[in-house]
Amino acid sequence: MGWATRFSVAVCFFAAGILFAPEALLGARSGAGAVTAAKLAHLISFATSWGAALWATFIGGIIMFKNLPRHQFGNLQSKMFPAYFTLISACAAISVAAFAYLHPWKTASAVERYQLGFLLSALGCDLSNLLVFTPMTIEMMKKRHKIERDLSIGEEVGWSKNQEVAKTNPTLAAMNKKFGMIHGLSSLANIMSFGSLAMHSWYLASKLEL
Repeated sequence: MGWATRFSVAVCFFAAGILFAPEALLGARSGAGAVTAAKLAHLISFATSWGAALWATFIGGIIMFKNLPRHQFGNLQSKMFPAYFTLISACAAISVAAFAYLHPWKTASAVERYQLGFLLSALGCDLSNLLVFTPMTIEMMKKRHKIERDLSIGEEVGWSKNQEVAKTNPTLAAMNKKFGMIHGLSSLANIMSFGSLAMHSWYLASKLEL
């Protein structure tokens, strides 16, 4: 576990502490300055995670897949995704902590509790990707790359050669199936996190006065 991952996990534990015992960790809220700081931390962290998720999920990843040789694309993603999930996990934890500080569970309304639930859902999905699915996906990708290099494929753009060779190669077909399952779970967790942030964005928009 790298330092960035350890930092993200530490931030998550701190967020959990604020969620369940805000007075013990931070004491009573001390004036408008502290409230404004918490609002700013929540807004910046939410905006960062929302923007990063939007870019990585729907723009950057698709462009790279369509234009880079597949092994080069996979190797690049194996470096980017740990950093990406570390970033959005830390941001989600800060958002949870700030929102829980602003709206303590004991006094929060039903709507505020639902919003905290959405933020916790995003955090849980991000952590599952950071700590479980991404390491498994990278390991599976490296094993599949080795099989493909032995078959002299993987330097092309797109999936066409892989799918063609897999029809006559049971080893590659089995590896494709395993990789697809793990990658699918990772993608599902990422989409669920994005959906939770989308729900929270609607809540934040309802609070704006433009």
